Amino acid sequence: MKRVKYFVASFLGPIGFVVLSIFYGSWALAQETQEPLTLEDSVKIAIERNLTIHSAVEAVVGSEYKHKETITNLLPSWTGQYTMGRYNGHALVGPVPIVLPVAIPGLSAFTSRDVSGLSTSVNQPLFTGGLNLANYRSAKLGVDLSKTSVETARRDLILQVRVGYFTILRAEKYLDVAEQQVKQFEAQLEVTKAFFDAEKVSMNDVLQAEVSLANARQSMAKAANDVATAKASFNTLLRREVTTPFEVVDILAYKAFPFSYEQSLEEALRLRPEIKAAQINIDQAKENVKVARSGFFPTINLSGNYSRSSDMWTLQKDFKLDNIWSIQASATFTLWNWGNTAFKVGESKVKVTQAEDSKNQLIDSITLEVRDAYLNMLLAEKNIRTAETAIAQAEENLRMFEERYKYQVATQTDVIIAVTFLAQARTNYYSALSDFNIAQAQLERAMGRMYPQS
Repeated sequence: MKRVKYFVASFLGPIGFVVLSIFYGSWALAQETQEPLTLEDSVKIAIERNLTIHSAVEAVVGSEYKHKETITNLLPSWTGQYTMGRYNGHALVGPVPIVLPVAIPGLSAFTSRDVSGLSTSVNQPLFTGGLNLANYRSAKLGVDLSKTSVETARRDLILQVRVGYFTILRAEKYLDVAEQQVKQFEAQLEVTKAFFDAEKVSMNDVLQAEVSLANARQSMAKAANDVATAKASFNTLLRREVTTPFEVVDILAYKAFPFSYEQSLEEALRLRPEIKAAQINIDQAKENVKVARSGFFPTINLSGNYSRSSDMWTLQKDFKLDNIWSIQASATFTLWNWGNTAFKVGESKVKVTQAEDSKNQLIDSITLEVRDAYLNMLLAEKNIRTAETAIAQAEENLRMFEERYKYQVATQTDVIIAVTFLAQARTNYYSALSDFNIAQAQLERAMGRMYPQS
């Protein structure tokens, strides 16, 4: 861009150079300035780029192919065969035909060494004991199961994004508190130095103030490092360069949750895709019982066959009986297989019971998950109120000790402790506030909700 700037300026003269410089500065500023990242944008980016979701979507496509495959088992199949052969001698038409190495329908003997044949058949299954229908329904359930996996992956990813987003906000608030503490200790150090110059305090007070300031600066450096670490982790979650700079919109605030525990649990049992998946597993297991049970029934097929033979590869010169067709229905029975079918049915029924038990265990687990998330949210809510009160008290406590220190009726230690108490109170407040938002995100995930709400 700089090369273009000076190249064009050489033709435009001084005025053109100034105009181009302004344009270039505006362009560079636009390139460097980025809009703060919102939570909604973060969720959208993560969903678009996440490989787990991409793989789950591909699994849906695969299950749809599997479903279409089972449909073909219900339809007739058409096969064809074309053969060309040459033999080491001429067969004689007569009472003693030569046995050919390849059987050709309609021919027992022929006078040519070259023989070509075409045969085709159509087969339609009429009854398979419910095997094909059960496989079809099971594959259709497999498509639904794959779709629930996509929904589960989306909800899990959204929770990770929300937790990561609030983790960044919490780290930034901790950094703000650390910076405020550094400023307060710097101001206190200036006051202490002034008192030392006026011979109102000893050198010990100055040293104490300097040590407190140094400790605060170390805490600030660690807080800044925590912010960088949280952002790097968030970039990884969004599948961006780990060092990509960005800012987030501050949405760290308290907003009461509108649902009771009972309402939350009811919605979880209704919306959770995992429960839907568990029910699909039960339905698939029942279809597998039908698949195993189909072995007790005969299979009935209707087939049609046609064949044509000739001593020319074009099949133009015909022998006698060179065109043959037939239509037949066949029923195949398994008369005895040592209880193999019965054992398969028994095993399939056991898997149905196991699938039902898994669903009940899942419901118990979700109930506990909702309860824990709800209690954690209530605890954080109480801590917010307590921390708000503590901040007000700590601010007043610091103000009083700073005033008293000015009149030398309080010690340097009292001021340092008051500053530390205020910083801790603010840290506790932002901790409770972020814990509340994270707990609410976890509760909404436990309820099976999406974010943002549709």
